[in-house]
Amino acid sequence: MDIKVIGPGCINCQNLEMMVINALAKLGVAANVDKVTDYSEFGKYGVFGTPGLVINGNLKVAGRVPTTNEVRKWIEEEL
Repeated sequence: MDIKVIGPGCINCQNLEMMVINALAKLGVAANVDKVTDYSEFGKYGVFGTPGLVINGNLKVAGRVPTTNEVRKWIEEEL
């Protein structure tokens, strides 16, 4: 599983990254979690508001911090 947390490194981006890591641990799922902080890359993923979350190439959210349940559901859907 390939997960990208997209954003400049703000507190919302950090919170989203921690949600992803915690959800992966609870589900017992191994994944490659990358942070994309280069503004020129954001648009390539369809993210025009941060934070953004891309799982296996699929944009799940952009411009808001999702709930923990949303993150967990999206990871489960991509398994």
